[in-house]
Amino acid sequence: MLHGWTRCHDMAILYGMTTPNYIRRPARPVTTSMRLRSARQSAGRSIGRSAGRTIGRLANAAVFLLIVQFSITPAAADPVRTAIDAINADILFMRHALAPGTGDPAYFRIDDCTTQRNLDERGRTQARNIGSYFRTRGIAPDIILSSQWCRCRDTATEMDIGAAQPFSGLNSFFDGHVDRGETLAMLRARMKQIEPGQLVLMVTHQVVISAITGIAPRSGGIIAYNSRTSTARRIDLP
Repeated sequence: MLHGWTRCHDMAILYGMTTPNYIRRPARPVTTSMRLRSARQSAGRSIGRSAGRTIGRLANAAVFLLIVQFSITPAAADPVRTAIDAINADILFMRHALAPGTGDPAYFRIDDCTTQRNLDERGRTQARNIGSYFRTRGIAPDIILSSQWCRCRDTATEMDIGAAQPFSGLNSFFDGHVDRGETLAMLRARMKQIEPGQLVLMVTHQVVISAITGIAPRSGGIIAYNSRTSTARRIDLP
């Protein structure tokens, strides 16, 4: 049977009735539509790779920005600490918060706040905000000194960062209520007592700060000062 089937198959091949397995059919012709489809597929793959690279670059850029943002040190973000570190300050001179007017009434008495120019509500709010700024950033003076004037003592109280000690070396000599020379002499003597590594906050008046640092701060303004080198730097809070 096998031999008979083989002869029949051979005859079929001979007369063109079938094609042996080992004979290859001609390749399918490549048409224009096939070329276009291939080009579109290739372009799609290219665009996909390009878009992927673009998305990857954008993702890398976003990660870089996050790293930069969170690597900013507290010192760089905090003008108070930056100024302290820049000049190795041991004193923060602070002018009392907003108090409407100039100087004090002629009937001024140091022991009676009603005879003095005092903080208004804006000034109290300003002092509280500055105190909050200090607490939030961990700025904790070792010693807080204040002029005996009510607007200075109230500023320190509203800041709520520690008890302030009244110190006559910070009193205002603007209206001649105290002697300028004696007041500054007391202040300079006290500055010599600051120990290495200490930070002292002194809440006082514009005339006192200007006489020591050469800078006239606005109400609530702060000046960093190095008492050993007499170097001063104005601090602008946000």
